Amino acid sequence: MSKFYITTPIYYVNSDPHIGHAYTNIIADCMARFRRIKGDEVYFLTGTDEHGEKIKKVAESSGEDVSEFVAKYAQNFKDLWGKLNISYDFFIRTTQTFHKEVVSKIITIIADKGDIYKEKYKGYYCIPCESFWTESQINSVRDAKDTIQKNKISNGVKEHGYSCPDCKREVKILEEDNYFLRLSKYQDWLIEHLKNNPDFVKPKTRYNEVLSFLEKNKLEDLCISRPKKRLSWGVDFPLDNNYVVYVWFDALINYLSGVGFGDDKKKFDSFWPADIHYMAKDIIRHHAIYWSIMLKAAGLELPKVIFAHGWWKFEGEKISKSRGNIVNPLDLIKVIGVDSLRYFLLREVPVGLDGHFSWGAIVNRINSDLANDLGNLVYRTLNMTEKYLKGEAKPLSRKVAHEFLEPLDFLKSNYSEHMEKGDFSLALELVFKFINVINKYIEDTKPWKLYKEKKIDEIKNFLYCLLEGIRIIAIYIYPFMPQTCESIMRQLGIEKSTVSLSDAQWAGKKDFVIKKESPLFPRIDVD
Repeated sequence: MSKFYITTPIYYVNSDPHIGHAYTNIIADCMARFRRIKGDEVYFLTGTDEHGEKIKKVAESSGEDVSEFVAKYAQNFKDLWGKLNISYDFFIRTTQTFHKEVVSKIITIIADKGDIYKEKYKGYYCIPCESFWTESQINSVRDAKDTIQKNKISNGVKEHGYSCPDCKREVKILEEDNYFLRLSKYQDWLIEHLKNNPDFVKPKTRYNEVLSFLEKNKLEDLCISRPKKRLSWGVDFPLDNNYVVYVWFDALINYLSGVGFGDDKKKFDSFWPADIHYMAKDIIRHHAIYWSIMLKAAGLELPKVIFAHGWWKFEGEKISKSRGNIVNPLDLIKVIGVDSLRYFLLREVPVGLDGHFSWGAIVNRINSDLANDLGNLVYRTLNMTEKYLKGEAKPLSRKVAHEFLEPLDFLKSNYSEHMEKGDFSLALELVFKFINVINKYIEDTKPWKLYKEKKIDEIKNFLYCLLEGIRIIAIYIYPFMPQTCESIMRQLGIEKSTVSLSDAQWAGKKDFVIKKESPLFPRIDVD
C-alpha cells in the first residue's frame, strides 16, 4: 500500500465559498477517491486561512468579534464540503494552537540558519492582497495603465495613484521595520530544481510561467512580518513580540502542521512530502516560489507536484468575490444535485484550462450525458430485468459480450493512467464511450424481440451482460459521482460499503437480484 498526501489551499474566511472554491475541492476529492479505490492510503487535507488585516476589518465592519467571525465562516466551508461529499481526512484552521506552534518552529529553524533578517522597509502595500510591492513592480502597472489610456481602453486601473499589480486596487506607501526571508539567496537553486524536475509544476503552461518569471526577474526578499501596532490579528512572531507573521507565510505552513510536523513524527514521516498540492492558477507563484524556498530554507523536502488549475469564468470574467459574480454552489446543488455539479465541473474542461460557466452548458451535460446516456441505460436495464426475468438475472453463461471486449479493455488499460495524471475529463470520456457501446448493444440486440420469441436463455445472458457492465461503470464513476455509484450498486442488489478498482473485472458478480429506484438523473426542462 502506497501513501498519498493531497492538499487544497486553505480558503480565506472573509466571505462565503463560491464555485471556484468548490471546484478545487472537487478536483482534490476526485483524486483522493481514485487513490483510495486503487489501494493507496490517502491523507487529504483542506481547511481555512483565518488571519490577516483583511479579515479583521471585515469582522469589525460587521460588528462581530473576530474569533466568532472566523469560526462562523470556517463552518460554512465545512458545511459545503459535507454537501459536496468532499472526503477530506482533516480540516485545519490556522487559528488552532498546534498550527501556530508549528509556524513558530519553522521561523525559528530558518532564522537559526541565518535566512531571516530585520530591515527598514519603504514600499507599497495592498491591504486586500496583504502584499508588499517594489517600486519597479508598481511602475509596471502604471506603464501598462498609460498605454491603455493612450489606446482609450479601460481595464479598471485608477487614473491617479499607485495600483496593486494583482488586484489593481490602490496601494498605500508604508515605511516600517520588518523581518525578511532571503528569497534571493535561493533563486538559482530553485531554477535548477525546476529544470531538473519538469513535472514539479503542472500543467506545462504554469511550469513555463514560473520558470520564465524566475529567469527574467530578480527575486526580492520576502517580508514575513507585520507590526502589531498596525495589525494584531495574526500568529505571534517568535523572534520579536512586536510583530505578527505575514498571513501567506503562516498559511503555507498548514501543509506541514496539518500532517503532524513537530507533533506526530510517525504520521509526518509517512506522508511528507505531499504528493500533490492543488490550487487555482492565481496563487501558483506563492506555492512554486515562496513555499519551495521556505521548505528549502527549513531543510525539508519539497512537494512532488504543484498543480494549478484554471479559473471558471462567467460571461468572460473570472468568478470571484471582488468582481461580484459569485456562483453559489449551494444554490446549484438544490437545482441540479450534487453529482450533476461534480460531473459538470470535472467533465466540461481539462483541469488545467479555464472553464466557461453557463446554465446552458450545465443543462446540456445533464440531459445528454447523465439523463440520456447513463441514467436511461440503468433505468431501462432494470425495467427489462423486472419485466423479462422478474428482477433476477441468473445467466447460463457469464461470458462477456463480444461487442464489449475492445472498449472495455481500452477502458481498463487507460483509465488509471488518465486519473493519475489528473486528466479527469479524459477518464470520463472513456467511461462514457463504454456506456454508449452498451446502449448501442441494446438497440442492436433488440431484447423485446427475444422476449416475444420466448428466447429466455438468451435474454438471461443478455441482461447479465448489461447489469455486469453497469456494475463496472459504477466503480469507474465512483471518484466523480460517489452518490450515483452507491445508488447503482444498491439497485443492482450490492450492499458492499467499499469500492475497489480491483473489483472492476468481468463476472465479478455471478448473478443479480435488482432493486429498482427512481431514475438517476431526471431531465431538466428548458423553457
